[in-house]
Amino acid sequence: MTSAFTIECRIQFNNRGRGSRKRSTSDRGSATEPGRVPRVSRLMALAMRFDELIRSGQVTGYAELARLGHVSRARLSQIASLLGLAPDLQEDILFLPRTLRGRDPIQLRHLLPIAAIPDWRKQRSRWKSLAAGRLPFQAAGRQLTTPY
Repeated sequence: MTSAFTIECRIQFNNRGRGSRKRSTSDRGSATEPGRVPRVSRLMALAMRFDELIRSGQVTGYAELARLGHVSRARLSQIASLLGLAPDLQEDILFLPRTLRGRDPIQLRHLLPIAAIPDWRKQRSRWKSLAAGRLPFQAAGRQLTTPY
């Protein structure tokens, strides 16, 4: 003969099944900045992370990173070329203002020719002209962090 028994425990259900929408952080009570981080800022951070992985010996080289990331070696080379920028330009790129709508004002295709220049002074000059013509926060009174 079988006897019936009851199990009592707390269960928390999250509405996070496959295909469900994420809740924004504003729903949870914490405030975040509006907009999104520009793609070149994320790529700059990724290039720095790749460099760190290679220097620490966790990966053998860019070919292995390309295999692990399921991207071509050429694409990885494009991202890694951002490391050829002057350190102050790298910092400016990392801290670009968030994009509120539309396309990012600075794109990777704008930065690759600058990164190919070996002279940091010339890079800074090209960056200054690029930033002056494309960054929307220049008109609002905010300045770049690098002195030119």
